[in-house]
Amino acid sequence: MHRISNAVRLLLLLIALGAFPAGAAPLQAQWEFRLLPGDAQGAAHPGLQQWRAATVPGSVHTDLLAHELIRDPYVGAPEAELQWIGLADWEYRARFDVDAASLAKAHAELRFDGLDTYAEVTLNGKPLLRADNAHRTWHARVEDRLRAKGNELQIVFRSPIRTLLPGVQAMPHRIAGNYPSPYGDEPKDAMVGNFARKPAYHFGWDWGPRYVTAGVWRGVDLQAWDAHRLTDLAVRTDALDAENAKLAVVLQVEQDAVAGPVAVDVEVRDPDGRSVARVQRTVELKPGRNSVDVPVELAKPRRWWPVGHGAQDRYTVQARLDGSADPVLAREQRIGLRTVELRREQDDKGGQGFAFVINGAPIFAKGANVIPFDAFPARVDAARLRQVLVAARDANMNMLRNWGGGYYEDDAFFDIADELGLLVWQDFMFGGGMQPGYDPAFRASVVAEARDNVRRLRHHPSIVLWCGNNEEETAWKDWGHGRDLKSADPAFAAKVWQGYVDLFGNDLRQVVSEDGLGVPYWSSSPSNDLDEKANDSTRGDKHYWQVWGNPALPVQAYLRETPRFMSEYGLQAWPAVATVDQIATRAEQRIDSPVIRAHQKFMAGEGNTRLLHYIELGYGTPKDFEDFVYLSQVMQADGIALAALHHRASRPYTMGSLYWQLNDVWPGASWSSVDYFGRWKALHYAARRFFAPVAVAALRDEGSTRVRLINDGAALDARWRLRVMDVEGKVLRRREQAVTLAAAGVTDIGTYADAELLAGADPARTVAVFELLQDGKVTARQVVGFVEAKDQVLPRQQLTSTLAIDGDHYRLRLHSAALVRAAWIDFGALDVQVEDNLLDLLPGETRDIAVRGPVDLAALREALKVKTLNDR
Repeated sequence: MHRISNAVRLLLLLIALGAFPAGAAPLQAQWEFRLLPGDAQGAAHPGLQQWRAATVPGSVHTDLLAHELIRDPYVGAPEAELQWIGLADWEYRARFDVDAASLAKAHAELRFDGLDTYAEVTLNGKPLLRADNAHRTWHARVEDRLRAKGNELQIVFRSPIRTLLPGVQAMPHRIAGNYPSPYGDEPKDAMVGNFARKPAYHFGWDWGPRYVTAGVWRGVDLQAWDAHRLTDLAVRTDALDAENAKLAVVLQVEQDAVAGPVAVDVEVRDPDGRSVARVQRTVELKPGRNSVDVPVELAKPRRWWPVGHGAQDRYTVQARLDGSADPVLAREQRIGLRTVELRREQDDKGGQGFAFVINGAPIFAKGANVIPFDAFPARVDAARLRQVLVAARDANMNMLRNWGGGYYEDDAFFDIADELGLLVWQDFMFGGGMQPGYDPAFRASVVAEARDNVRRLRHHPSIVLWCGNNEEETAWKDWGHGRDLKSADPAFAAKVWQGYVDLFGNDLRQVVSEDGLGVPYWSSSPSNDLDEKANDSTRGDKHYWQVWGNPALPVQAYLRETPRFMSEYGLQAWPAVATVDQIATRAEQRIDSPVIRAHQKFMAGEGNTRLLHYIELGYGTPKDFEDFVYLSQVMQADGIALAALHHRASRPYTMGSLYWQLNDVWPGASWSSVDYFGRWKALHYAARRFFAPVAVAALRDEGSTRVRLINDGAALDARWRLRVMDVEGKVLRRREQAVTLAAAGVTDIGTYADAELLAGADPARTVAVFELLQDGKVTARQVVGFVEAKDQVLPRQQLTSTLAIDGDHYRLRLHSAALVRAAWIDFGALDVQVEDNLLDLLPGETRDIAVRGPVDLAALREALKVKTLNDR
């Protein structure tokens, strides 16, 4: 489990990455925390009013855990007993000294990058600021407050529930919230989460726990300066093609009360570190904030491309004032040169496209949605981010959607995405329900939050869209939120909707237009940007939940839904038993046990019933919990593969497929393909195949199979092959011919009726194998059955496996005498990486799988299990 020490590692990492603003240094302080004296929770939790060591960045939950004052919030089912934490007021304090050089400066400022959420800050006994937004950066001038020794910073965090509840309860009619608490800490009819500017998932979601946190969740730093300081550097692209780049380096300079000249020096270094442009000039600064534009031109620029479409070249831009290396007068930014367009062309049927165009090239977006990596964000370090983002790249993804119910990720996330070539669709942090956009103070706070984060992140070439919110427009229009409020109070409903339009249609759009360096804005997901219909397959982006969600249609329904851009769809699965072992004993590993239900958040713990429904539709009834886990993963992988291949095969009408979801916030059942500990589910291995640059989409529905060949790159000469065979390997029909795959497109091979393929053969004992061959080697394959997997007659005990040392890794050799379906290789809790998994093997086929990890051969052999559908 990730413990509080991760917060320390995160702080050190941020320092190493230069993630703090120019000229600022993390506050070197000794932090402590306690339950605020006099708080109502004190009687039930005596002794917590005494000061204890705290870790910053962090949260009260992780500090309590570090002192063993609470159980691990992820192990067993402790959630109900920990809800009192979110009802309490907490106090943090820091003691620190200030060096003589900083004290001698004319100006000083404390900067708080994350206060969660309702915070009253005092310095040396005097009020400094009041915060009410966990997503904002808070600044306070302190030049007249600091002393050399013994400064004391105190922060009182008020319970967001207790702070907001009286106002919500006083409303004659309430706007819709998200997930009501099952624990009694908050009335189910008076949810406060959508009134609080803190991560919405802290109040619980259908994939994670309810832990209403408080604390200093990001860094605190101190900056001191004299006449002026350089506060920001941005690079605007005015023109860009393969021959030339016209840029403007935009500097924000803060000048004190006396105007004066300043020497500005801007240098650009290419991806190899060579200086390719330098501009020096003197500008006159006026008192206050100054914006300085420095034009720069580059010949033959090396553009940044998404993975699979070119290199991820990045330039370094450096700026100095007065020729000084003083951190308050110098700044450096790494950028990528690229253009981005959200192309929305009208078609001849009244629809409208939705395609991302990078450097003039339309990109089919392949990827997944990202949720927070932990309930307690300070525990997430760059190594963990890298592990999951590399997994996304390795599964042939090129886009991730940062979902709006969490928090704006650290720069480390985007640095890694830039490096890997992963496009990022970035939501503003609104996860669902409805927001009080009719409140001017709320809107002003959101605008400040948006500017903070757009300016912080805008230099990252990976960010290609800013989206206002997740599912708020469709909830109002399609889920009954608007209908119910209009029925109860038409005037208030009109005011709420106008507030929505003001916030998401105007305010955030303006922020992105002014500060986003040309990145497009989209008001909600799903939507057609405030068009009449919110979740439309012919226009805008689509969330499709009629499979898995209500009415729980079979997975074949994916083939009958063809959107312009599918930004959400998904199926659940449990993580590996090795992960479940971290949260539940083997005796507790039953579908209906309290611990397992506690880690299944869909339908308030009843989600296993829905999961079992889908398993039984296609694969039969699991014989035990381990079989339930295995079949859940096979079902998830098969179902999402069906949908993703359909989306890709529908190009260019459809130009994106982002499944829900990539990662987990804690160990439990969810829609993820990579679990909390970084283990790949079967879906992630399948994604590497169905998102491959070249793929076969053989999609069977209602008695016929349509075959299309998918190619992301340049036109390609190959051969395609069809074999109809029985499960023992007898080939009943064969066809092979040359084909030229269309560039960045789809080649339609044809549609085959079951009767044509089977020609009287037993459908339960026969499959069709569609393959693509390049230079005589199979590079893509799809095996199509004619009955559900549970009805296939598969010979038992047909697979043999051997493990051996092969150079710097191990080789697992699998051989099948007959058709083997869904072979899953499992080494339990051993720390190993398996090259490929979830395999169909044809009769007589041998596959060699590389296995890597710091484990000896004997341990590998002892741990190895291979499950298949044949042996159920």
